[in-house]
Amino acid sequence: MRDIAIRVEGLGKRYRIGQRESYKTLRDSLTDIIQTPLRRLSEWTQPISSSNDQSQVDDGTIWALKDVSLEVERGEVLGIIGRNGAGKTTLLKIFSRITEPTEGCAEIRGRIGSLLEVGTGFHPELTGRENIYLNGAILGMKRSEIDRKFDEIVAFAEIDKFLDTPVKRYSSGMYVRLAFAVAAHLDPEILVVDEVLAVGDAAFQEKCLGRMSGISSEGRTVLFVSHNMDAITRLCTRAIWLDAGRVTEDGSPERVVGKYLAQVRNRYLATPEAVSLVHHPGRRKPFDGVVRLTHCRVISISDNGPGPLSTGGDCRIILGYEADFRLTRNRANFVIVFRNESSVRLASCWSEVTWKGEEELGTNGEIECHIQRIPLLSGHYVLDVGCKVASGWSDFIYEAIALEVGTGRLDSSGQLGVGGWGSWLLDYTWSKSK
Repeated sequence: MRDIAIRVEGLGKRYRIGQRESYKTLRDSLTDIIQTPLRRLSEWTQPISSSNDQSQVDDGTIWALKDVSLEVERGEVLGIIGRNGAGKTTLLKIFSRITEPTEGCAEIRGRIGSLLEVGTGFHPELTGRENIYLNGAILGMKRSEIDRKFDEIVAFAEIDKFLDTPVKRYSSGMYVRLAFAVAAHLDPEILVVDEVLAVGDAAFQEKCLGRMSGISSEGRTVLFVSHNMDAITRLCTRAIWLDAGRVTEDGSPERVVGKYLAQVRNRYLATPEAVSLVHHPGRRKPFDGVVRLTHCRVISISDNGPGPLSTGGDCRIILGYEADFRLTRNRANFVIVFRNESSVRLASCWSEVTWKGEEELGTNGEIECHIQRIPLLSGHYVLDVGCKVASGWSDFIYEAIALEVGTGRLDSSGQLGVGGWGSWLLDYTWSKSK
Protein backbone atom coordinates (compact mmCIF):
# COMPACT_ATOMS: atom_id res chain seq x y z
CA MET A 1 0.00 0.00 0.00
CA ARG A 2 1.30 3.47 -0.93
CA ASP A 3 2.47 5.68 1.93
CA ILE A 4 1.10 9.11 0.99
CA ALA A 5 2.61 12.23 2.60
CA ILE A 6 0.59 14.83 0.65
CA ARG A 7 -2.73 14.44 -1.15
CA VAL A 8 -4.23 17.34 -3.13
CA GLU A 9 -7.66 17.29 -4.77
CA GLY A 10 -9.13 20.03 -6.94
CA LEU A 11 -6.99 22.71 -5.32
CA GLY A 12 -7.56 26.31 -6.36
CA LYS A 13 -6.49 29.71 -5.06
CA ARG A 14 -8.01 32.97 -6.27
CA TYR A 15 -6.67 36.45 -5.52
CA ARG A 16 -8.29 39.83 -5.99
CA ILE A 17 -6.03 42.13 -7.99
CA GLY A 18 -5.21 45.60 -6.72
CA GLN A 19 -7.57 45.53 -3.74
CA ARG A 20 -7.12 44.83 -0.07
CA GLU A 21 -9.54 43.05 2.17
CA SER A 22 -11.64 45.59 4.09
CA TYR A 23 -11.20 45.67 7.86
CA LYS A 24 -13.97 44.12 9.96
CA THR A 25 -15.26 45.22 13.32
CA LEU A 26 -15.62 42.74 16.20
CA ARG A 27 -19.37 42.77 15.58
CA ASP A 28 -18.85 41.84 11.90
CA SER A 29 -16.55 38.98 12.85
CA LEU A 30 -19.00 37.58 15.42
CA THR A 31 -21.82 37.81 12.85
CA ASP A 32 -19.71 35.85 10.36
CA ILE A 33 -19.00 33.14 12.94
CA ILE A 34 -22.72 32.71 13.57
CA GLN A 35 -23.88 32.92 9.95
CA THR A 36 -21.14 30.90 8.20
CA PRO A 37 -22.45 27.42 9.22
CA LEU A 38 -25.96 28.38 8.09
CA ARG A 39 -24.65 29.76 4.79
CA ARG A 40 -22.62 26.61 4.14
CA LEU A 41 -25.64 24.41 4.90
CA SER A 42 -27.58 26.36 2.29
CA GLU A 43 -24.75 25.98 -0.24
CA TRP A 44 -24.53 22.21 0.34
CA THR A 45 -28.21 21.80 -0.63
CA GLN A 46 -27.61 23.50 -4.03
CA PRO A 47 -26.23 21.71 -7.11
CA ILE A 48 -22.52 22.31 -7.83
CA SER A 49 -22.12 25.00 -10.51
CA SER A 50 -19.24 25.53 -12.93
CA SER A 51 -18.86 29.21 -12.04
CA ASN A 52 -15.37 28.52 -10.66
CA ASP A 53 -14.03 27.67 -14.10
CA GLN A 54 -10.96 29.80 -14.90
CA SER A 55 -12.59 31.11 -18.07
CA GLN A 56 -15.37 32.60 -15.93
CA VAL A 57 -13.30 34.57 -13.44
CA ASP A 58 -14.90 37.79 -12.26
CA ASP A 59 -13.20 41.05 -13.25
CA GLY A 60 -10.45 42.00 -10.85
CA THR A 61 -9.57 38.44 -9.77
CA ILE A 62 -7.03 35.88 -10.89
CA TRP A 63 -6.59 32.19 -10.23
CA ALA A 64 -3.04 31.57 -9.02
CA LEU A 65 -3.89 27.85 -8.87
CA LYS A 66 -6.74 26.02 -10.54
CA ASP A 67 -7.87 22.40 -10.34
CA VAL A 68 -4.57 21.00 -9.05
CA SER A 69 -4.69 17.34 -7.99
CA LEU A 70 -1.69 15.20 -7.08
CA GLU A 71 -0.27 12.77 -4.55
CA VAL A 72 3.26 12.79 -3.12
CA GLU A 73 4.60 9.63 -1.52
CA ARG A 74 6.69 9.63 1.63
CA GLY A 75 10.40 9.76 0.77
CA GLU A 76 9.76 11.27 -2.66
CA VAL A 77 11.68 14.35 -3.86
CA LEU A 78 9.26 16.39 -5.95
CA GLY A 79 10.63 19.18 -8.13
CA ILE A 80 8.20 21.95 -9.08
CA ILE A 81 9.11 24.05 -12.12
CA GLY A 82 7.46 26.80 -14.15
CA ARG A 83 7.82 30.42 -15.06
CA ASN A 84 7.40 33.25 -12.56
CA GLY A 85 3.73 33.66 -11.66
CA ALA A 86 2.87 30.04 -12.54
CA GLY A 87 1.64 29.32 -8.98
CA LYS A 88 4.63 27.46 -7.54
CA THR A 89 5.04 29.57 -4.38
CA THR A 90 1.28 29.74 -3.84
CA LEU A 91 1.14 25.94 -3.83
CA LEU A 92 3.93 25.75 -1.24
CA LYS A 93 2.24 28.40 0.92
CA ILE A 94 -0.91 26.30 1.00
CA PHE A 95 1.11 23.22 1.98
CA SER A 96 2.81 25.27 4.72
CA ARG A 97 -0.56 26.57 5.99
CA ILE A 98 0.44 30.18 5.34
CA THR A 99 -2.61 30.71 3.14
CA GLU A 100 -5.88 28.81 2.66
CA PRO A 101 -7.14 27.49 -0.67
CA THR A 102 -10.19 29.03 -2.31
CA GLU A 103 -11.43 25.60 -3.34
CA GLY A 104 -10.39 21.98 -3.02
CA CYS A 105 -8.30 20.52 -0.23
CA ALA A 106 -4.72 19.59 0.64
CA GLU A 107 -4.10 16.79 3.13
CA ILE A 108 -0.68 16.99 4.77
CA ARG A 109 0.56 14.04 6.83
CA GLY A 110 3.58 15.03 8.89
CA ARG A 111 5.46 17.98 10.34
CA ILE A 112 6.52 20.56 7.74
CA GLY A 113 9.73 22.59 7.69
CA SER A 114 9.42 25.48 5.22
CA LEU A 115 11.89 27.81 3.58
CA LEU A 116 9.86 30.00 1.24
CA GLU A 117 11.63 33.36 1.30
CA VAL A 118 14.50 35.05 3.11
CA GLY A 119 13.48 35.79 6.67
CA THR A 120 10.30 33.70 6.80
CA GLY A 121 9.64 32.77 10.43
CA PHE A 122 12.48 34.89 11.82
CA HIS A 123 12.08 37.83 14.17
CA PRO A 124 14.54 40.56 13.09
CA GLU A 125 15.15 41.83 16.62
CA LEU A 126 16.09 38.39 17.97
CA THR A 127 19.56 36.90 17.66
CA GLY A 128 20.44 33.90 15.53
CA ARG A 129 20.49 31.74 18.67
CA GLU A 130 17.04 32.93 19.77
CA ASN A 131 15.58 32.43 16.29
CA ILE A 132 16.76 28.82 16.20
CA TYR A 133 14.70 28.13 19.32
CA LEU A 134 11.78 30.22 18.01
CA ASN A 135 11.66 28.23 14.75
CA GLY A 136 11.92 24.96 16.63
CA ALA A 137 8.98 25.94 18.82
CA ILE A 138 6.95 26.85 15.71
CA LEU A 139 7.68 23.39 14.33
CA GLY A 140 6.37 21.92 17.59
CA MET A 141 9.69 20.69 18.95
CA LYS A 142 10.65 20.48 22.58
CA ARG A 143 13.58 22.51 23.89
CA SER A 144 15.52 19.31 24.59
CA GLU A 145 15.14 18.27 20.93
CA ILE A 146 16.44 21.66 19.74
CA ASP A 147 19.36 21.46 22.21
CA ARG A 148 20.44 18.15 20.63
CA LYS A 149 20.45 19.66 17.13
CA PHE A 150 21.78 23.10 18.04
CA ASP A 151 25.51 22.59 17.38
CA GLU A 152 24.79 20.79 14.11
CA ILE A 153 22.60 23.69 12.91
CA VAL A 154 25.23 26.32 13.76
CA ALA A 155 28.00 24.33 12.07
CA PHE A 156 25.96 23.87 8.90
CA ALA A 157 24.98 27.56 8.73
CA GLU A 158 28.58 28.72 9.34
CA ILE A 159 27.44 31.73 11.37
CA ASP A 160 29.00 30.90 14.78
CA LYS A 161 30.70 34.33 15.01
CA PHE A 162 27.35 36.08 14.61
CA LEU A 163 25.18 33.71 16.62
CA ASP A 164 24.36 36.34 19.25
CA THR A 165 23.83 39.17 16.74
CA PRO A 166 20.25 40.26 15.86
CA VAL A 167 19.38 38.75 12.49
CA LYS A 168 18.29 42.15 11.15
CA ARG A 169 22.02 42.82 10.75
CA TYR A 170 22.59 39.62 8.73
CA SER A 171 23.22 39.72 5.01
CA SER A 172 20.71 37.89 2.80
CA GLY A 173 23.24 35.06 2.41
CA MET A 174 23.66 34.66 6.18
CA TYR A 175 19.89 34.81 6.62
CA VAL A 176 19.24 31.99 4.17
CA ARG A 177 22.08 29.83 5.52
CA LEU A 178 20.61 29.94 9.02
CA ALA A 179 17.03 29.54 7.78
CA PHE A 180 17.87 26.46 5.71
CA ALA A 181 19.94 24.94 8.51
CA VAL A 182 17.01 25.30 10.92
CA ALA A 183 14.42 24.00 8.45
CA ALA A 184 16.52 21.00 7.41
CA HIS A 185 17.88 19.90 10.81
CA LEU A 186 14.87 20.12 13.11
CA ASP A 187 13.56 16.78 11.85
CA PRO A 188 10.73 17.86 9.53
CA GLU A 189 8.85 14.95 7.95
CA ILE A 190 8.23 17.18 4.92
CA LEU A 191 10.80 19.80 3.83
CA VAL A 192 9.52 22.59 1.57
CA VAL A 193 12.17 24.72 -0.18
CA ASP A 194 11.50 27.57 -2.61
CA GLU A 195 13.95 29.32 -4.96
CA VAL A 196 15.38 31.18 -1.93
CA LEU A 197 18.50 28.97 -2.13
CA ALA A 198 19.59 31.04 -5.14
CA VAL A 199 20.59 33.76 -2.65
CA GLY A 200 23.41 31.59 -1.31
CA ASP A 201 26.78 31.09 -2.97
CA ALA A 202 27.54 28.07 -5.18
CA ALA A 203 29.30 26.11 -2.41
CA PHE A 204 26.38 26.55 -0.02
CA GLN A 205 23.85 25.58 -2.71
CA GLU A 206 25.73 22.31 -3.23
CA LYS A 207 25.74 21.78 0.54
CA CYS A 208 21.97 22.30 0.67
CA LEU A 209 21.34 19.92 -2.23
CA GLY A 210 23.40 17.28 -0.42
CA ARG A 211 21.39 17.80 2.76
CA MET A 212 18.07 17.50 0.90
CA SER A 213 19.29 14.29 -0.73
CA GLY A 214 20.16 12.96 2.74
CA ILE A 215 16.72 13.86 4.06
CA SER A 216 15.00 11.92 1.27
CA SER A 217 17.24 8.89 1.85
CA GLU A 218 15.96 8.88 5.45
CA GLY A 219 12.42 8.38 4.16
CA ARG A 220 11.29 11.98 4.48
CA THR A 221 9.65 14.04 1.75
CA VAL A 222 11.13 17.06 -0.05
CA LEU A 223 9.28 19.62 -2.20
CA PHE A 224 11.77 21.71 -4.16
CA VAL A 225 10.97 24.74 -6.33
CA SER A 226 13.84 25.94 -8.51
CA HIS A 227 14.72 27.54 -11.84
CA ASN A 228 17.93 25.50 -11.80
CA MET A 229 17.01 22.64 -14.12
CA ASP A 230 20.30 20.87 -13.43
CA ALA A 231 19.49 20.74 -9.70
CA ILE A 232 15.97 19.48 -10.45
CA THR A 233 17.21 16.60 -12.61
CA ARG A 234 20.03 15.71 -10.19
CA LEU A 235 18.07 15.79 -6.95
CA CYS A 236 14.46 14.99 -7.72
CA THR A 237 12.81 11.64 -8.29
CA ARG A 238 9.78 13.27 -9.90
CA ALA A 239 8.83 16.70 -11.28
CA ILE A 240 5.69 18.65 -12.09
CA TRP A 241 5.43 21.65 -14.39
CA LEU A 242 2.97 24.37 -13.38
CA ASP A 243 1.74 26.74 -16.07
CA ALA A 244 -0.91 29.40 -15.38
CA GLY A 245 -1.82 27.67 -12.13
CA ARG A 246 -2.40 24.21 -13.61
CA VAL A 247 -0.28 21.05 -13.73
CA THR A 248 0.89 20.77 -17.35
CA GLU A 249 3.26 17.81 -16.97
CA ASP A 250 3.92 15.26 -14.23
CA GLY A 251 6.58 12.56 -14.49
CA SER A 252 10.31 11.93 -14.56
CA PRO A 253 12.46 15.07 -14.09
CA GLU A 254 14.25 14.54 -17.41
CA ARG A 255 11.01 14.35 -19.41
CA VAL A 256 9.25 17.23 -17.63
CA VAL A 257 12.30 19.53 -17.77
CA GLY A 258 12.83 18.69 -21.45
CA LYS A 259 9.26 19.68 -22.37
CA TYR A 260 9.46 22.85 -20.29
CA LEU A 261 12.70 23.97 -21.94
CA ALA A 262 11.31 23.19 -25.39
CA GLN A 263 8.42 25.57 -24.72
CA VAL A 264 10.82 28.30 -23.58
CA ARG A 265 12.84 27.88 -26.78
CA ASN A 266 9.82 28.00 -29.03
CA ARG A 267 8.22 30.99 -27.31
CA TYR A 268 11.25 33.26 -26.97
CA LEU A 269 13.67 32.12 -29.65
CA ALA A 270 15.99 35.01 -30.51
CA THR A 271 15.70 36.49 -33.99
CA PRO A 272 17.11 39.60 -35.74
CA GLU A 273 13.68 41.11 -35.00
CA ALA A 274 13.21 42.40 -31.46
CA VAL A 275 11.61 40.18 -28.82
CA SER A 276 9.47 42.34 -26.54
CA LEU A 277 10.34 42.25 -22.84
CA VAL A 278 7.62 44.64 -21.66
CA HIS A 279 5.25 41.95 -20.33
CA HIS A 280 7.75 39.13 -20.14
CA PRO A 281 6.76 36.53 -17.48
CA GLY A 282 10.40 36.02 -16.50
CA ARG A 283 10.73 39.49 -14.95
CA ARG A 284 11.91 39.23 -11.35
CA LYS A 285 10.24 41.36 -8.66
CA PRO A 286 10.44 43.44 -6.63
CA PHE A 287 12.97 45.82 -8.15
CA ASP A 288 12.82 49.60 -8.22
CA GLY A 289 12.11 49.78 -11.97
CA VAL A 290 13.72 53.17 -12.59
CA VAL A 291 15.39 51.53 -15.61
CA ARG A 292 13.33 49.00 -17.57
CA LEU A 293 14.44 46.69 -20.36
CA THR A 294 11.98 46.83 -23.26
CA HIS A 295 13.25 44.48 -25.97
CA CYS A 296 16.13 42.26 -27.05
CA ARG A 297 17.42 40.97 -30.38
CA VAL A 298 20.41 38.95 -31.53
CA ILE A 299 22.18 39.56 -34.84
CA SER A 300 24.76 37.08 -36.08
CA ILE A 301 27.66 38.50 -38.06
CA SER A 302 29.71 36.58 -40.61
CA ASP A 303 31.84 37.33 -43.62
CA ASN A 304 28.72 36.97 -45.74
CA GLY A 305 26.67 39.33 -43.60
CA PRO A 306 23.86 38.55 -41.10
CA GLY A 307 22.84 34.90 -40.79
CA PRO A 308 22.19 32.08 -38.29
CA LEU A 309 24.18 32.14 -35.05
CA SER A 310 26.96 29.55 -35.20
CA THR A 311 29.90 28.27 -33.19
CA GLY A 312 32.94 30.50 -33.56
CA GLY A 313 30.97 33.28 -35.22
CA ASP A 314 30.45 36.89 -34.10
CA CYS A 315 27.18 38.29 -32.84
CA ARG A 316 25.61 41.47 -31.51
CA ILE A 317 23.08 41.34 -28.67
CA ILE A 318 20.99 44.51 -28.60
CA LEU A 319 19.00 45.62 -25.54
CA GLY A 320 16.33 48.30 -25.56
CA TYR A 321 15.71 50.34 -22.42
CA GLU A 322 13.69 53.19 -20.95
CA ALA A 323 14.41 55.13 -17.76
CA ASP A 324 12.78 57.59 -15.40
CA PHE A 325 15.75 59.94 -15.72
CA ARG A 326 18.47 60.75 -18.24
CA LEU A 327 20.98 57.93 -18.05
CA THR A 328 24.73 58.13 -18.44
CA ARG A 329 26.87 55.04 -18.92
CA ASN A 330 28.34 55.16 -15.42
CA ARG A 331 24.89 55.29 -13.76
CA ALA A 332 23.71 51.97 -15.20
CA ASN A 333 25.37 48.57 -15.38
CA PHE A 334 23.76 46.20 -17.89
CA VAL A 335 24.32 42.42 -17.87
CA ILE A 336 23.69 39.48 -20.19
CA VAL A 337 23.94 36.00 -18.64
CA PHE A 338 24.40 32.86 -20.75
CA ARG A 339 22.94 29.62 -19.40
CA ASN A 340 22.65 26.16 -20.88
CA GLU A 341 19.47 24.10 -21.00
CA SER A 342 20.13 22.76 -17.51
CA SER A 343 20.11 26.36 -16.21
CA VAL A 344 23.83 26.28 -15.40
CA ARG A 345 25.37 29.73 -15.77
CA LEU A 346 28.11 29.66 -18.38
CA ALA A 347 29.21 33.29 -18.64
CA SER A 348 28.10 36.86 -18.03
CA CYS A 349 28.85 40.10 -19.89
CA TRP A 350 28.75 43.24 -17.70
CA SER A 351 28.76 46.62 -19.40
CA GLU A 352 30.90 48.26 -16.69
CA VAL A 353 33.80 45.88 -17.42
CA THR A 354 34.58 47.04 -20.95
CA TRP A 355 32.51 50.21 -21.39
CA LYS A 356 34.04 53.17 -19.57
CA GLY A 357 33.27 56.87 -19.46
CA GLU A 358 30.13 58.93 -19.00
CA GLU A 359 28.49 58.59 -22.38
CA GLU A 360 24.98 60.04 -22.55
CA LEU A 361 22.23 57.41 -22.96
CA GLY A 362 19.13 59.54 -22.50
CA THR A 363 15.78 58.26 -21.20
CA ASN A 364 15.38 55.54 -23.86
CA GLY A 365 17.33 53.86 -26.61
CA GLU A 366 19.38 50.76 -27.38
CA ILE A 367 22.76 49.45 -26.33
CA GLU A 368 24.62 46.46 -27.69
CA CYS A 369 27.15 43.86 -26.66
CA HIS A 370 29.45 42.64 -29.43
CA ILE A 371 30.75 39.10 -28.87
CA GLN A 372 33.59 37.88 -31.09
CA ARG A 373 34.06 34.19 -31.91
CA ILE A 374 31.26 32.98 -29.66
CA PRO A 375 32.70 29.92 -27.86
CA LEU A 376 29.47 27.88 -27.58
CA LEU A 377 29.06 24.46 -29.16
CA SER A 378 25.95 23.80 -31.21
CA GLY A 379 22.87 23.51 -29.04
CA HIS A 380 20.23 25.52 -27.22
CA TYR A 381 20.90 28.23 -24.63
CA VAL A 382 18.96 30.92 -22.78
CA LEU A 383 19.88 34.50 -21.91
CA ASP A 384 19.00 36.40 -18.75
CA VAL A 385 19.25 40.18 -19.01
CA GLY A 386 19.29 42.84 -16.32
CA CYS A 387 20.29 46.30 -15.24
CA LYS A 388 21.76 47.64 -12.01
CA VAL A 389 21.78 51.24 -10.82
CA ALA A 390 23.32 52.76 -7.71
CA SER A 391 20.47 51.51 -5.48
CA GLY A 392 20.83 47.92 -6.71
CA TRP A 393 18.93 45.86 -9.27
CA SER A 394 16.48 47.92 -11.28
CA ASP A 395 15.29 45.21 -13.66
CA PHE A 396 16.10 41.55 -14.28
CA ILE A 397 14.43 39.14 -16.71
CA TYR A 398 15.00 35.44 -16.33
CA GLU A 399 15.03 33.42 -19.58
CA ALA A 400 14.48 36.59 -21.57
CA ILE A 401 15.24 34.89 -24.89
CA ALA A 402 16.43 31.52 -26.15
CA LEU A 403 19.41 31.00 -28.46
CA GLU A 404 19.97 28.26 -31.00
CA VAL A 405 23.63 27.93 -31.92
CA GLY A 406 24.43 26.00 -35.07
CA THR A 407 27.61 24.21 -36.13
CA GLY A 408 30.19 26.67 -37.38
CA ARG A 409 33.17 26.31 -39.71
CA LEU A 410 36.64 27.35 -38.69
CA ASP A 411 38.06 26.78 -42.19
CA SER A 412 37.55 24.54 -45.19
CA SER A 413 39.16 21.55 -43.45
CA GLY A 414 36.33 20.76 -41.03
CA GLN A 415 33.51 21.78 -38.72
CA LEU A 416 33.42 22.96 -35.14
CA GLY A 417 31.35 21.34 -32.42
CA VAL A 418 30.56 18.08 -34.23
CA GLY A 419 29.98 15.16 -31.84
CA GLY A 420 31.07 17.20 -28.84
CA TRP A 421 29.87 17.04 -25.25
CA GLY A 422 29.37 20.11 -23.09
CA SER A 423 28.91 23.74 -24.01
CA TRP A 424 32.31 25.28 -24.67
CA LEU A 425 34.44 25.47 -27.79
CA LEU A 426 38.08 25.04 -26.76
CA ASP A 427 41.17 25.78 -28.83
CA TYR A 428 42.95 22.41 -28.78
CA THR A 429 45.05 19.96 -30.84
CA TRP A 430 45.97 16.30 -30.43
CA SER A 431 49.38 14.73 -31.07
CA LYS A 432 51.57 11.87 -29.95
CA SER A 433 53.34 12.62 -26.68
CA LYS A 434 57.09 12.96 -27.04
